[in-house]
Parts: sequence; C-alpha cells; structure tokens
Amino acid sequence: MSTQTEPTLVTQIDFARAGQITPQMKEVAEREHRDPEYIRERVADGRIAIPANIVHIKKGMRAFGVGEGLSTKVNVNLGISGDKADAAEEWKKVKIAEDFGADAIMDLSNSGKTRQFRQQLIDETPLMVGTVPMYDAIGYMEKPLVKLTKDDLFEVVRAHAEDGVDFMTIHCGINKSVTKTFKETGRLMNIVSRGGSLLFGWMEVTGNENPFYEYFDELLEICHEYDVTISLGDSCRPGCLYDSNDATETAEMIELGKLCKRAWAAGVQVMVEGPGHMALDEIAANMKLQKRLCHNAPFYVLGPLVTDIGVGYDHITAAIGGAISASSGADFLCYVTPAEHLCLPNAQDVLDGLMATKIAAHAADIAKKVPHARDMDDKMGQARRKLDWDAMWKCALDPVTGKKRYEESPAATEGTCTMCGKMCAVRTVNKVFEGTTIDLGMED
Repeated sequence: MSTQTEPTLVTQIDFARAGQITPQMKEVAEREHRDPEYIRERVADGRIAIPANIVHIKKGMRAFGVGEGLSTKVNVNLGISGDKADAAEEWKKVKIAEDFGADAIMDLSNSGKTRQFRQQLIDETPLMVGTVPMYDAIGYMEKPLVKLTKDDLFEVVRAHAEDGVDFMTIHCGINKSVTKTFKETGRLMNIVSRGGSLLFGWMEVTGNENPFYEYFDELLEICHEYDVTISLGDSCRPGCLYDSNDATETAEMIELGKLCKRAWAAGVQVMVEGPGHMALDEIAANMKLQKRLCHNAPFYVLGPLVTDIGVGYDHITAAIGGAISASSGADFLCYVTPAEHLCLPNAQDVLDGLMATKIAAHAADIAKKVPHARDMDDKMGQARRKLDWDAMWKCALDPVTGKKRYEESPAATEGTCTMCGKMCAVRTVNKVFEGTTIDLGMED
C-alpha cells in the first residue's frame, strides 16, 4: 500500500491541473459566456488567471478572469498619499469604481500605516484588490529604504497576503543583469516605476541582488499559501516614447518570461505588467513580443500613452493606446486619469479615467470578438432608432452623466435633442416610414 499523500490543492491553478472546476471558474465562465472547461484548461496552463485570495473569497468577493478569450478587465488605482492623506476622498473613489464598472482596485497607499485602509477595502469590496507591497514597506517596518532587509520585505508581502490581497505587483525582474543593461545603454527617462526605482536604489546602495528575484521561490511559497496572483511588475517600463522597446525594457521582459514558468511550476498564478509610453505604431508588436516571451501569460498594461505631451488629458492619451493594446492581445488595462503626471487624482478624475479606460476596453473586446461584447451596442442602436431615451440610459456605460447632460438642455421638439431638434435625422426617417407629416418648414 502506498503511503504517499495527495498534494494539497490551494490555488486555482492547482485545482485546474487536477481537473477540478472551482466555483470561481464556474462564475467566470458564466459571466464570460464560456464553457467552464474552457476556463479550467486555460487556468491550468496559465493563459487565464483568476486573482482570488482564499481570504477574500470567504468575504464574498466576485471572481474575475483575466486572460485569453475573456473580456478586457479594467483597474482603478487609489490610496492614501503622504502629501494628501484624505481617506474620505479615497472611499469616494472606491464607490465610483464599484458603481461604474471597474473590475479591480489597486490600493497604492504609500504613507504611514496603510493596513487599516487595506483591510477595510478587502472587507467591503467584491472587486479584485491589488497592492504593491514595496510601497508599504517603509511605513510598515518603520525603517528607511536602505535599512530594509530581505526578511523585512517578505514580512510585508506576507501581511498583504494574510489580509486577503488578490494580486500583488512585485518587481522581481529587475535583477543585476537588467540593471547592468540599463546603465550600459542609458535612457532618456531612466526608471519611472515607483517600485522599480525603490528596488534599484536599494540594490545600488547595498550592493545586493534584488531579494524578490534572488529568493523568488520563497516568495512563491507565500503566494501559493493564500492563492495570491503574482503580477510581475515592469520596473523598466518606458516613461516616454524615446525609451519604448529599448534594450532595458526588453531585457526585463526576458527575465519576466523565465519567472512565469517558475511561478506556474510552483502552482502560483501569474500576470505580467507592461508599458508605459509607446508610439501608436509600436504597440501591436510589443503586445505580441510580450505574449511570446512570457508564454501567453495575461498581460496587464498602463495605457500605453501614445504621446508625452497630453498633460491634463492623459486619460485620453492612454485610452487610445489601451484600445490598441487590448485589441492586440493585452488582457487588463490600468486606468490613467487626467491628473497623471500632475497630482493625486480627485474623485472626478477617477470617474473620467475609469470611463475612458472602460471605453477602450470595450472597443477592444468588440474588435477581438469577445462573446456578446457588442450586444449592448446593438441595443443602443435600437433605442436610438426609436428615440427611446430611457432605454438609451440603460445601455450607456455612464448613464448618470448622459442623462444629466440631456436634461440640462431640453429640446423644443419632443423626443429630440438640441443638436438637431426638428431636423433630427432619426425622427425624420421614422416619420417617413410611419406615413406622417414631416414638419420641416418655418418655425411656429
């Protein structure tokens, strides 16, 4: 009789490889109009991730799938800033994210003790929650950056996992080899990733290897214990068009591809993060290169921003790049707000950034032929043909803003708007087909 014990199944990828469909896989399949087996197969080989910490599952989170053949997901960043610590404002942003269709919230709090905000967020939101433990390390450990040890950093990661964080951005790929390439080849904007810059500074001052790279297997043990999806951070993403697709970005991407395989072997789900700033004509090729180098792991991108001079309007700049990146293979878009490069976004900035990114993601899903992606657009067309405004609000991504603008400018002719009034093309053609009088003469 064999005394060998069966391995303990913890993560979504563990269950998928064992041929078991979890409740989270079923939930994703139903929302995405896919067969549960379709989801299970792709979770098993890493092409789909379901970031769902076992702690957060117990608190009632919704399951979201990120990856191949699924709708493009959208993330909202928020959190307590040292220069503008206003928890009430951050909770307004949480409400906007939930009400207007975000799939994930990243708590990027970077000032003081952040754990209470993070724990309350996980307790209350059904959305995926992500963090960057490196941001929290200085405040959590009450030490300056250069005094932090490997054990300090891993203690923070474990605390985030225990709290129920579903995915963590950890900058594992910026190792000594990548920093050597960076210093030898140079860049216009150097390193613009906050977490990446902190680790680069720590490595340069201490002379040590990046602990998240050197002790990657130990990091994976923590992630596996709680089913934390590791989001491999792009420390060397381009911060301007000049640096896009350069040697430093590519060197790190190669390292991230190696780490993907190690994570999957350890039963840990993976996403890979990407650019950044990038010219319009370079985006599709970059998406394909990433998918190739990182073995079709889900790709999570910030934009990319397609010009460097859209200051104050970077939610638009990023939405243009986001639509192209998602239609070319990216799976997850991090929103960008009008405040990007300027200041901490306020609640209105969050709404504007979220809606711009939702539009980009939805446009890409239509192009990718994601099942039923165009259904609501077709319903909107039907509602507009009938001049059924109440039906239009039900179809709109942001019904509140649309209805408010319409009602602020009432038309004299019932059913129309003040753009065309009596000359509304839809109204005219409807009247022709109804056989009624077309009253386009002099105004009464």
